[in-house]
Amino acid sequence: MHYRPNENRYDKMVYRKCGQSGLKLPAISLGLWHNFGDDFPHQSKRQICQAAFDAGITHFDLANNYGPPAGSAETAFGEILKTDFPGLRDELSISSKAGYDMWPGPYGEWGSRKYLIASCDQSLKRMGLDYVDIFYSHRFDPETPLEETMGALDHIVRSGRALYVGISSYNSQRTKEAVAILNDLGTPCLIHQPSYNMLNRWVETDGLLDCLDDLGIGSIAFTPLAQGLLTNKYIGGIPQNSRALQGKSLDRDKLTEELIGNLRALNDLAQARNQTLAQMALAWVLRGGRVTTALIGASSAQQVIDCAQAVENLKFTDAELAEIDLLSGDRGINLWAQSSETA
Repeated sequence: MHYRPNENRYDKMVYRKCGQSGLKLPAISLGLWHNFGDDFPHQSKRQICQAAFDAGITHFDLANNYGPPAGSAETAFGEILKTDFPGLRDELSISSKAGYDMWPGPYGEWGSRKYLIASCDQSLKRMGLDYVDIFYSHRFDPETPLEETMGALDHIVRSGRALYVGISSYNSQRTKEAVAILNDLGTPCLIHQPSYNMLNRWVETDGLLDCLDDLGIGSIAFTPLAQGLLTNKYIGGIPQNSRALQGKSLDRDKLTEELIGNLRALNDLAQARNQTLAQMALAWVLRGGRVTTALIGASSAQQVIDCAQAVENLKFTDAELAEIDLLSGDRGINLWAQSSETA
């Protein structure tokens, strides 16, 4: 059946300016890190993207290595752009990244000019696009001069491959250094993509949120649901089909009885707010407007619909925030600590 977008798709979603730029992003964005590889049905991928767009989610976030296999998420999304979103490119904000292992040999990862530009070209080809809206350095490269990495991002914009650039998982000090270089080049940094959720608060202790405020840069928080921990999936224990048992991105040893008990208490608080735990977790990341957008993943269209409804209640009382702090706090689940040099 031919997909016809919801005519009222922009009515309920909240859109926020990204830093000091003129670009607005939806408060909820869709990431294609999981469930868009060859191991997931293509029809389900289409349904997820359709549900997102119907809910006013205009920002779709990818990376060169998303799959499996690496590159397959971009290929799948390219097909969806053709079949479901023809003529809608100007209503979409699409991003990609490069930094992690993508192809064999010395030129297939990190932050060299050769790798970043080649990777961007490959991503555009897989998605069938002339440009992406945002292209990121996916991680800081300790062996490549930052001037080279940022120079490559500048070139990608000036050559028409991307409209804006961003960085991901850089700590506050590296962020300041990268932004200064980009400003000197005349291609300002639009956005930072760090991991952030109730159980992973490195952006607070590192001072990154303050840094982004000072620099006027937007932010898109990935893993706002802590790889599924901050949903109702784990409040009854560890389910058989969970990431914890599959070993995908969640350490089973972190799932202590204390943590599961706290998740149940957080779920009770969410219900008192007339939200699901996932909706409250997303609202918490977005509280106060410091984070531009929360980046969700999904395995079904219904999950997208539920998450998009988080924008209906983004306010917290001081008592609610205090209770959340008591029940959560950093739990050592930041898989990207080494990338941000906070390990």
